Amino acid sequence: MTDPLTLLDFVLAALAAMAAGAVNAIAGGGTLISFPVLTAIGIPAIAANITNTVALTPGYLGATMAQKEDLAGQRRRMKMLIPAAALGGIAGALLLVNTQEKVFRELIPYLILLASFLLAIQDPVRKWLARRAKEGKHIQLSEWWTTVPIFVAAIYGGYFGAGLSIIILAVLGLVIDDSLTRLNALKQALAFSVNVAAAFFFLFSGQVVWSIALVMMVGAIAGGAMGGKFAGRIKPATLRWVVVTIGVVVAIIYFVR
Repeated sequence: MTDPLTLLDFVLAALAAMAAGAVNAIAGGGTLISFPVLTAIGIPAIAANITNTVALTPGYLGATMAQKEDLAGQRRRMKMLIPAAALGGIAGALLLVNTQEKVFRELIPYLILLASFLLAIQDPVRKWLARRAKEGKHIQLSEWWTTVPIFVAAIYGGYFGAGLSIIILAVLGLVIDDSLTRLNALKQALAFSVNVAAAFFFLFSGQVVWSIALVMMVGAIAGGAMGGKFAGRIKPATLRWVVVTIGVVVAIIYFVR
């Protein structure tokens, strides 16, 4: 970053974080809003991704705590899967900080398109998993096998993160025989673990733009609270498609640039 940040930059980052927090609370995919804004104000891509992860992570805690009742009775699963998720998050974070800036910039549009695709198929995946659960169609494998795909998904989560939740939910639904509500709560806990582990690693990377991160934390928490209040008035599917559209447009802009 060559030019100093201006007041307008801080305002834009705060608003982007607020929008991301609200979107995450309702439909998910907030990173597709906040990350491009950080690169647009002149923060290098890797530093922007790292700063974004650190700034938005506290907002995921509220979503996890909101589903704590559905986590009751899943302590054994969490003891088994949270370490895999955390280690994967750290592995992804390690991979990111060792990626060249030029390489990551070239990967950005593909990562955004992948995240947009994952967000777009969220509803079909949920319906498919619900139908499988109703019909009792699950792969007869030990739940311990879930640690392997969760670890792999967590690597992606630590590296970029957008769309991670739907990957985790799909993995859980394929192997674990339980209600979609309880699996969704477990997914939230695992995604939070990935983000916390990656964010903790990033604290020592020297690439967090702290002035922006602190402003974004406040914005994300405020946005999450707002999103929670308006969740019943806005259709998640509608908001999700708005975010997907934004993601595709942003990806095209990155390709053109």
